[in-house]
Amino acid sequence: MNAVGLNEEAVSGWIAELGVGATTPLTFERIGNGQSNLTYSVTDAGGGRWVLRRPPLGTLLASAHDVVREHRILSSLQGTPVPVPKIIGITEDPAITDAPLVLMSYVDGLVIDGVSVAQKLTVEERRKVGLALPKALATIHAVDLEETALQDLASTKPFAQRQLKRWSAQWDKSKTRDIPDVERLAEILNRNIPEQTEVTLVHGDFHLNNVIVDPAEGRVLAVVDWELCTLGDPLADLGALLAYWPEAGDKVAGPFMASTLEGFPNRDELVEAYVAATGRDVSAVGYWHVLALWKLSIIAEGVLRRILDDPRNKAEHGGPTVTLIDGIVARAVATAEKLGLN
Repeated sequence: MNAVGLNEEAVSGWIAELGVGATTPLTFERIGNGQSNLTYSVTDAGGGRWVLRRPPLGTLLASAHDVVREHRILSSLQGTPVPVPKIIGITEDPAITDAPLVLMSYVDGLVIDGVSVAQKLTVEERRKVGLALPKALATIHAVDLEETALQDLASTKPFAQRQLKRWSAQWDKSKTRDIPDVERLAEILNRNIPEQTEVTLVHGDFHLNNVIVDPAEGRVLAVVDWELCTLGDPLADLGALLAYWPEAGDKVAGPFMASTLEGFPNRDELVEAYVAATGRDVSAVGYWHVLALWKLSIIAEGVLRRILDDPRNKAEHGGPTVTLIDGIVARAVATAEKLGLN
C-alpha cells in the first residue's frame, strides 16, 4: 500500500542516488502524531532507516509548514550542542514530488507521545526525562546566531507583538467558528506585554512529543519538528513547554496527558531546571504560558480546519475536536486570571 503524499517509486530513486547506502526496495510508512508537516519512516531491504518530511496535503496558509526553511535550520545546527537529526538531502524536483521533501537520519530512541508509552517507564525514568527537557531547551537558547548564520532567520522586532499579530491573523483565516474568549485573550495579552531583553533562537513548538529521548540515561537525543522555529524571546519556549505540560491536579483537555503520571516533574520544577541551566530571569514566564495556551488553541483550530478541508491530513489518533479546543481556551483564561492579567 502506497504512503499517502508520496510517489514511492520516484522518491526511492532519489534516495538511492544520495549515496547513503540505501538498498532497494524501500518501504515508506507514515509515523508520528504530527498534524502539520507529514513524517514518514523509510526502511530499505537491508534494515537501514531514515526519516522523510513533507508539507501537509491540500491548500496551505502562506508560509505555513515550510520544510525548506526547516532544512536550513537543521543544517545550521549540525555540529552544535543542540541535539538534532543529521540532515541528508532535500528535493523540490517536480519529477519526484509535488512538494519539498527532506531526508534525515533516523534517531534510535523513544518518543513519549502518549500515556501508554510513558506508563512503560519507571517513575525514576519519567523524572529524569522530564528534567532533561529544560536542559535541551537551554542548548537551543544558547545558539550563536552569527556563527550558525541564523541571524536573518526571522525579524528581531519585539517577539510578543509579532506573535500576537501573526496568530491573530491565523485565527481569522482558519477558525471554524467564533470563540469570543480567543479575541478577549488577544486583547489581554496585548495589554500586558513584558519587556524583551534578548533575542535568541526559539524552537516554537517544544514539548514532550517533539523530542526523542533515552529514558535510561535521562537524555534528549534529538529535538524535532522545527517548522515554527524563529528568533525571539527565549521565555516563549519555556511558556510553551508549560502549556503542553498538564499536572495531575489540572482539569486536562487533550492528548498531552503523559506528564500527569507519577514521576514527571511539575511545571515549577521544569522552570527551576531551566533557571539552573541558563541563569535567566524567568519572572515573565507566566505571561508566555498564557500566550502559548492561546496560540495552542489557534493551532488546534487550524488542524481541525485542515482535516475538514482534506481528511487525508488526519493523523492516526484522529485530530483535535471542538471540545478539546474549548478546553485549551478555558485553561488559558484560568491561567491568565490566576496571574492577575486583565
